[in-house]
Amino acid sequence: MSANLKPAVSKQDHVQGNSNAAIELVEYGDYQCPHCGRAYGMIKYVQQKMGDDLKFIFRNFPLSEMHPDAAAAAIAAEAAGLQNKYWEMHDILFENQVNLEPEALFVYAKKIGLNLPKFKEDIQSDALSAKVEADLESGVRSGVNGTPSFFVNGKKYDGDWEGREFTRYLKAYLATL
Repeated sequence: MSANLKPAVSKQDHVQGNSNAAIELVEYGDYQCPHCGRAYGMIKYVQQKMGDDLKFIFRNFPLSEMHPDAAAAAIAAEAAGLQNKYWEMHDILFENQVNLEPEALFVYAKKIGLNLPKFKEDIQSDALSAKVEADLESGVRSGVNGTPSFFVNGKKYDGDWEGREFTRYLKAYLATL
């Protein structure tokens, strides 16, 4: 592990799990990336296994040249966050990542109970585009060069994240704290 997370996790981030957990796991991801789709399932597994020892943060890193709908999906998740439904939108986007076209984003927004006129207004907001761009820039500053990229307690994790190896690594790391 070499690169450090820049900036550190703050109240600008979406945090899932115990905010005082010993392990802070940050993912830079892209809603349209198939590798991130697989990582989504792995993260759910790790969260189940680690429980209160883990807090998870997702930062947007849309690879727009390869994934044309990724930035809009990231903005949709941020818009859902303004209605306290960030994680619901995060999950539904990954569970339906083969269809992230604009019309689908409204279907998902309705499904998770968002105020649709507010959602429509918010997704056009410069502030949300700027938030996604800030996440992307922080990823670049942190040494992210692809998705998914993970940071464990502020340090870039360069090992294998697929399968049970990552959970074993996190549990071993926890034992050293």
